[in-house]
Amino acid sequence: MHTQEHTVRRTVARVQNKLHLGPDAQVDDKSMWFTPQVPALTDPFLALADDLFSMPGFEWHPHRGLETVTLVLDGVLEHGDSIGNAGTLAAGDVQWMTAGRGIIHRELAFRNERAHVLQLWVNLPAEKKMVDTRYQDLLAANRPVVDRDGARIDIVSGTAGGLTGPALTHWPISGSVITLEPGRRLDHVLPGRDRAFFTVLSGAVTIAGHSVAAGQTAWSDPVPDTDLSVIGLRTADGDTPSVIMTFSGPPIRQPVALGGPMVMNTRAEIHQAFLDFQTGKFGAIPRQARLQYR
Repeated sequence: MHTQEHTVRRTVARVQNKLHLGPDAQVDDKSMWFTPQVPALTDPFLALADDLFSMPGFEWHPHRGLETVTLVLDGVLEHGDSIGNAGTLAAGDVQWMTAGRGIIHRELAFRNERAHVLQLWVNLPAEKKMVDTRYQDLLAANRPVVDRDGARIDIVSGTAGGLTGPALTHWPISGSVITLEPGRRLDHVLPGRDRAFFTVLSGAVTIAGHSVAAGQTAWSDPVPDTDLSVIGLRTADGDTPSVIMTFSGPPIRQPVALGGPMVMNTRAEIHQAFLDFQTGKFGAIPRQARLQYR
């Protein structure tokens, strides 16, 4: 919320449009805010998917070598995994899952009704890819919120406005959801070493002088040799607030090998990941019943 005299002002490197893909075998509608086509441009982030589903949703599937951060936008998400976690998450809740050395999980619409989620894939450095699996529920009601001057910062991870989000992270990731009332300005402070993205979920905002509308993501690259940096967000006059999801983290700067739900550094490691999954080293595929109606 405040700037310091020596704080460096950030710029926007590029603005990209959400790619609408439509329905597929798992979802009623799918879009990609960004994809891992050129991982060096989005490092340490890999992809941001936007999924609306009733059934079937995402049945049991494996992951290794990354973390998934899932924000429920609407409806109720039912989840379960091979380390025994199961439950539901409602609108505003976040699930932070460390796949690490290997996990099997599923994400379904509770009662097959409707769920609308954003899922961010966060890369892990080579030395952390095989860490123990970990699951975190970051419920909306339990997260700290900075609320002043027409700006609301709902903090998932990292620090903003003197408050720190609840997520435990293996790589220093900062993330929050910002709601800006019309005709407001916010100087959002970030570590200078971070690459940041700002995904506009609704409304429109001017970010470091660039107009960014709903359905667009603005990227800001690291500012070398500075501890703290600031980026200016501004909304025009109007009737409705603008909502922006922003995450940032220092680039990992390592090779990225992608194999569907596995993210490693080499093709050989991808091959090994699938072999380990197929030979039961991720554990057995759970035989977990669907959650019962309450």
